[in-house]
Amino acid sequence: MAQEIGKQEYVEFLSNNYVGNLAYISSNTPFMVPLTYYYDREENVIISYSNEGHKIEAMRLNNNVSIQIAEVESLDKWKSVLLIGDFEELTGSEAKMYLHKFSKNVKNILAKKENKNPELIDFFSSKLNNEGIPIVYKIKIHEIIGRKKD
Repeated sequence: MAQEIGKQEYVEFLSNNYVGNLAYISSNTPFMVPLTYYYDREENVIISYSNEGHKIEAMRLNNNVSIQIAEVESLDKWKSVLLIGDFEELTGSEAKMYLHKFSKNVKNILAKKENKNPELIDFFSSKLNNEGIPIVYKIKIHEIIGRKKD
């Protein structure tokens, strides 16, 4: 039977992963896409970036989103966390600061989990625009729901 995950466990889980699924609404239709993220435990926010496109346009119009992160080993051993929050686009020096934080911390997770040491942010995704400047955003988390089965 599935059981609830406590705060300390979901904070560790979110902090030690970097890939999830982002759900958003566009024209009353739900969409879900993969997401590379960094969980900032001090601010309790998700940091990510993207290029201009459907997802960003939709989140600008309706900032209510959710993110699901899961590790599934088998039907009897899995962990899943659902985050519910609001999209906030960042600009200027604030965007640069958050992008640096994202890059540094995802690199650290990759080094620990996968023994990889990427040098450039484009390693994470091809979502850079023509000027090489992505749209940086954070998701302010309002609710976290975690479940696991051991």
